[in-house]
Amino acid sequence: MKSIVKISFVLLTTLALTMCNTKQNDQKSTTQPTENFDWLLGNWKRTNEEKGKETFENWKKANDNEYKGIGFTLQNRDTLSQEQMKLIQTNGKWNLLVKTPDEKDFIKFEMTEIADDKFECKNDTLDFPKLIKYWKNGDKMNAIVSGDSLKLSFEFERIK
Repeated sequence: MKSIVKISFVLLTTLALTMCNTKQNDQKSTTQPTENFDWLLGNWKRTNEEKGKETFENWKKANDNEYKGIGFTLQNRDTLSQEQMKLIQTNGKWNLLVKTPDEKDFIKFEMTEIADDKFECKNDTLDFPKLIKYWKNGDKMNAIVSGDSLKLSFEFERIK
């Protein structure tokens, strides 16, 4: 009879430990950053642009694996620059693709850092930019585009 009690005790202890371990693993998985860039969505206007120019970025979600953006700078209602951007997940890996009208194909930047409200992408084969970084800053959005000797900072506010 004592052996049945011991076996029951061991089984119950094992079951309790397994349940606690499963609960801890579930809690750990909820603290991992989500690969969701919905904080980018919408229309943004650069607040730290040179006088006489206006820069905008507009982001839309195509699906859970793709976000599309367009950025452009205007001066006297003329387009000075424009670029298409895509955040795409392929084989479980996110990348940023950027294309200007002068380029034939999109340039790929590998995502090297991702969190709930920021990401960082690199392409060391280029002179400029090598690094593109975006992050949410309260109700605003910031970005840095940098290379070997040049660093551009962007501050955006959401517009309607």
